[in-house]
Amino acid sequence: MSFAKAYSGMKSAAARALILGICGLGLAGCDTLSSLNPFEKDTSYKPEVVANLPAEEIYNDGLARVQKGDFDGAVTKFSSLDKQYPYTDWARKGLIMEAYANYEGGFYDEAITASRRYLQSYPNTTDAAYAQYIMASAYYDQIPDITRDQEKSERAILALQELVQRYPSSEYVSDARKKIQVASDQLAGKELEVGRFYLQKRNYAGAINRFRQVVSRYQTTRHVEEALERLTEAYMAMGIVGEAQTAAAVLGHNFPDSPWYKDAHALLTKGGVEPREDSQSWISKAFRGVPQVGQRTG
Repeated sequence: MSFAKAYSGMKSAAARALILGICGLGLAGCDTLSSLNPFEKDTSYKPEVVANLPAEEIYNDGLARVQKGDFDGAVTKFSSLDKQYPYTDWARKGLIMEAYANYEGGFYDEAITASRRYLQSYPNTTDAAYAQYIMASAYYDQIPDITRDQEKSERAILALQELVQRYPSSEYVSDARKKIQVASDQLAGKELEVGRFYLQKRNYAGAINRFRQVVSRYQTTRHVEEALERLTEAYMAMGIVGEAQTAAAVLGHNFPDSPWYKDAHALLTKGGVEPREDSQSWISKAFRGVPQVGQRTG
C-alpha cells in the first residue's frame, strides 16, 4: 500500500471517529440539533387560527360598552373594525363611533384625531357634520379660564365656524352658534384682562391694542361695553381726545343704559368735553352695520 493511500485511509478513519465522538457525548450533540425545533416531538401542538368575528357583532359590542360607560373598551372595538374590515361601511361606522366614544370618555385629543380622519376619508357622507361637531366640541370642552392660554378657545371657534359654514342645514348648527358666542366671550375676556393690566401700568398703547381687539373682533360679547369705556380712559390719558369722545359716543349710542357709558361720560365731562363721534375713526367703522348684543339680526 502506498503512503498516499494509507494517509487517505487514516484521514477517513479520523473523520469518522470525530463524528462518532461528537455524537457520543451522551448523544447530547445529535439530540441538540433536533431540539432546535420544539414542535418536532410535541405532536399535540397545533397553531391557533383566530377567525374574525362578524363586523356587526363587533359593532354591537362597541355600542353595548358605550351604554355601560366602558368608553375605553368601546374605542378598542370600534377601531378594530377598520383593521378587520377595511374599506367597508362597517369601518366607516366604526370610525365615527370611535370618535364619539373617545369624546364621551374624555379622551379629547383622540376624539379630535378620529374625527379628523373621518372627515379626510368620508367628507361627503351624512355623518361628516357630526364628525366636525365632535371635533369642535372636543376643543370647546377644553377651554380654560381666562387666566390661561386661550389656544383651545381659538381652535374651538375655528372648528365651530367651519361647521356652520360647511354644513349650514345641519342639526348641530344651533348649538355651534351658542358655543361660538361663549368661546368668543372667553377670548374677549382674556384680551380685556391683559388690557386692564397694561392700563394699570400706564402702558396706554398696549392697553389700547388689547381693547381694540375686543371692539373689532368680539363686538357681540358682553365685554365690548367695558372695552369702549377703557378706550375712553386710555385715549384721554394719552391726550387723544377725539378718539376718547368717539369711543364714549359709540358706547352711548349702542348701550345707552350701560353703567360703563355713565363712567365714560363722567370722565369726558371732567375733562371739559362731551361724547362726540368721528365717523372716520376706526371705532365708528368697526361698529358700522354690526348688530350688537341684545339686538335682533332680522
